[in-house]
Amino acid sequence: MSRPLAPLTVTAEERETLLRWARRPKTAQALACRARIVLACADGKTNGDAAQILHITRQTIGKWRSRFVLNRLDGLLDEPRPGAPRAISDEDVERVITMTLESSPKDATHWSTRSMAAASGLSQSAISRIWRAFALQPHRSETFKLSTDPLFVEKVRDIVGLYLNPPERALVLCVDEKSQIQALDRTQPILPMRPGQIERRTHDYSRHGTTSLFAALDVKTGEVIGQCHRRHRSVEFRKFLDKIDDAVPESLDVHLILDNYGTHKTSAIRSWLAKRPRYHVHFTPTSASWLNMVERWFAALTEKQIRRGTHRSTRQLETAIKDYLSIHNANPKPFVWTKTADQIFASIAKFCKRINDSRH
Repeated sequence: MSRPLAPLTVTAEERETLLRWARRPKTAQALACRARIVLACADGKTNGDAAQILHITRQTIGKWRSRFVLNRLDGLLDEPRPGAPRAISDEDVERVITMTLESSPKDATHWSTRSMAAASGLSQSAISRIWRAFALQPHRSETFKLSTDPLFVEKVRDIVGLYLNPPERALVLCVDEKSQIQALDRTQPILPMRPGQIERRTHDYSRHGTTSLFAALDVKTGEVIGQCHRRHRSVEFRKFLDKIDDAVPESLDVHLILDNYGTHKTSAIRSWLAKRPRYHVHFTPTSASWLNMVERWFAALTEKQIRRGTHRSTRQLETAIKDYLSIHNANPKPFVWTKTADQIFASIAKFCKRINDSRH
């Protein structure tokens, strides 16, 4: 005769929990299987019947039936597994974080995993794990600069308003120059990429002159008007304004977003604008070039065409830039400005608070 089974009953609340464990797609499969075992046994199934229905051995059915009877729902959870005791205490972690944030080594400006390991008495891998857990990267550094323009608030509201709510029957153009683009050629032939080896090039290069790209980005369509000049003066900028004037229909007003570079404010440029009342100039705040959307297009040009390009003459460089312009304008995509002026001010205020609270 078989051993008599311990009676198994479930309350309404337990049944609801078991059904949720068994049906939820996010539940671990082991826990869902145990919940189905208990539900089958609660419905009066014997171990053999439940094993046949669920395609599980009778021993497994008996194990989880007994554990539920003894510990109810907690009995279906995994017990703590044995393992090596923890070697790094919370005090050790706190000490490493405090040293990282509030001190520096005697022989360097920042900590490395090796120097921190030597100073703290922990292993290098332990330091690396602690830094990753708290997103600390002492080897990295970024730059920033806050605008001190007395009209910063007014200028930000003006330009962001053009981005988010452009005026009707008008064209908003972000205008700027990417100056002193160098035509560089490596001193030795480039070794192309092949399986198992990245592209290789010499660290030194030969200069073959420079050019400057004048560009105007249409905020609405993403199309770019571009023109290359060997020099970067107000004379060349006026020629570029003439090109813009020829490209824009006379029925549209033109809003130009410019930075505070000197070539944009000469008497020749002011005279050119005064003769064309449909042009409206909006200057970005000083030290706030991030507000001019054409800078994002310049970044894409540098990444895709210039940084790794090889050009043996200035003419070859200008041809590459013009080809990129043609390809971009064949299928232009506008950049989408998402932040309001108030959100920008809130971010800057938060950043300023961090600077004021810093001890450095």
